[in-house]
Amino acid sequence: MKIFSKIKRNFSDAAVMSGRMMRHIFRSIDTLITVIAMPIMMMLLFVYVFGGSISTGSVDYINYVVPGIVLFCIASGVAYTALRLNNDVTKGIFERFHSMPISKSSILGGHVLTSVVFNAFSTVLILLFAVVIGFRPAAGFPGWLLVTGILLLFTFSMTWIAVLFGLMANSYEGAGVFSYILLLLLFISSAFAPTGSMPGIVRTFAENQPMTPIIETVRSLMLNEPAGNNALTAVLWCAGILIVSYTAAMLIYKRRTA
Repeated sequence: MKIFSKIKRNFSDAAVMSGRMMRHIFRSIDTLITVIAMPIMMMLLFVYVFGGSISTGSVDYINYVVPGIVLFCIASGVAYTALRLNNDVTKGIFERFHSMPISKSSILGGHVLTSVVFNAFSTVLILLFAVVIGFRPAAGFPGWLLVTGILLLFTFSMTWIAVLFGLMANSYEGAGVFSYILLLLLFISSAFAPTGSMPGIVRTFAENQPMTPIIETVRSLMLNEPAGNNALTAVLWCAGILIVSYTAAMLIYKRRTA
């Protein structure tokens, strides 16, 4: 009973911390523009400007590009987790929280929960807008459940990388550096164009980095097509990233709070 009581308290404290951060997010025009408006503008740009010059075979370009836009949206949202966490660390808010009667795990837990909830919200908005401009997924209910699971796993793993950078960085600017790495991986992947059209070295890199199998899995599930080996590869990439980043982040967090 004590274990369940502790878990309940930790989750309750994390929910309170998350509520604090959610209020900050919805009051920040900069965050809403970057995480929601920017992916929508990217979608419009690629569909109506570049889409006509990119061959995607029998798949309409909007159906091809939406999974990449969704991951772009999540990557943008996750970047703010690192910034918010680093702001708490560098401005002494961490120390203030530690003096309060709340569980220590709820401090990081609040940031992680905020990231997952807000990214889920922004992803739904992006998908609804995509449907308005012509996106027509063919997935049934089981397919959408799998898409949701993959996207949540991706969000969770990327969030813990953000937590790691937020704890490590000595400045607000430095905490956001990893977002450029995520965006670079997205652009050098199958998010916006088939890898087969890329030069040899770029194609090899694109096909052997984590974003491509994740995007291909989400795209196949949305279009009700077999995902093949991409699904297992995507899950392994996300799980590996999650384990490594979580372990490293917790080691740094314990060192900071010792």
